[in-house]
Amino acid sequence: MRPPLFWNRPRGLTSRLLAPLEWIWITATRRRLKNGPWEKLAIPVICVGNINVGGTGKTPTVIALLEIFRDEGIIAHVVSRGHGGSEIGPLLVDERKHSADQVGDEPLLITAFGPCWVAKDRTAGAKAAIKAGAQVILLDDGFQNPSLHKDLSLVVVDAEIGFGNGRVMPAGPLREPLSDGLLRADVIIPVGTSAAQKRLTAQVSNPVWSGELVPLETGMDWSGTRFIAFAGIGRPGKFFATLEALGANVVATHAFPDHAPYTDAILQRLKAEAKAKSAQLVTTEKDMARLPVAFRRDALALPVRLVFNDLEAVKTRLKNLTARRPEDTVD
Repeated sequence: MRPPLFWNRPRGLTSRLLAPLEWIWITATRRRLKNGPWEKLAIPVICVGNINVGGTGKTPTVIALLEIFRDEGIIAHVVSRGHGGSEIGPLLVDERKHSADQVGDEPLLITAFGPCWVAKDRTAGAKAAIKAGAQVILLDDGFQNPSLHKDLSLVVVDAEIGFGNGRVMPAGPLREPLSDGLLRADVIIPVGTSAAQKRLTAQVSNPVWSGELVPLETGMDWSGTRFIAFAGIGRPGKFFATLEALGANVVATHAFPDHAPYTDAILQRLKAEAKAKSAQLVTTEKDMARLPVAFRRDALALPVRLVFNDLEAVKTRLKNLTARRPEDTVD
């Protein structure tokens, strides 16, 4: 589903008319979070979530944390519900065996950087990870999921759009009232340009780990080729702008909803257009995970990585968390 345009505009008539449904959503969310059970595990659980609906940069954040823990010699496992996948789990994702239809596109991308479990039951997934040797759990999404106690809750925000009109679904893009979410958040991670980060951080009093999505240096000369860019992510326009900033000659763009499946008809149209325009197809790493293996030969992926502005501060907080002696045990 594409987010309605009014979600990211000043509050108007449409959002006011949806206020009764918004209140129902708020009431249900607050009740669910209040009732728990918030089970505490024997190892730290770090939640990488958001307050907004849709993509804000959670997956690059998870990957960045995995790489930090790897460099520190700490075994981190990711637990994801596998959005868009059919598997119930707990299942350890294997990129050689599983498809996006089974486990979702994000777990397929994450598993290239560290162990990733798909589990509709987050607690069961976390306990399976612990039995497999995990020393810390990275919960991909789940900020509004009350099944597990979070030792550290990170809220990722697309700094360019912030919190939209500040209202809760369906009147706005928020999963819960902003005040509720900020109260539970230990750290806010605004992702975007310096100017956008500054605007965002002025709205919050939480500790901040600011960062920027930076294209990975692959040696590719993006300026020498005609490209047709396509993406089904939270904000496809951001991907297209990144390509153009690299000097790519983008002759056409195609935006799809986040996690949208690529049907054979869509892929054949993209392939035919690329041939007609003598252009190379290019997409995101997450989209590449949803493409059929045979089609991946026809497209390039532009990899991006989250770079924290103050990496040492992030490392220090993570080290302090994982150095604590756990008080509880897992059954």
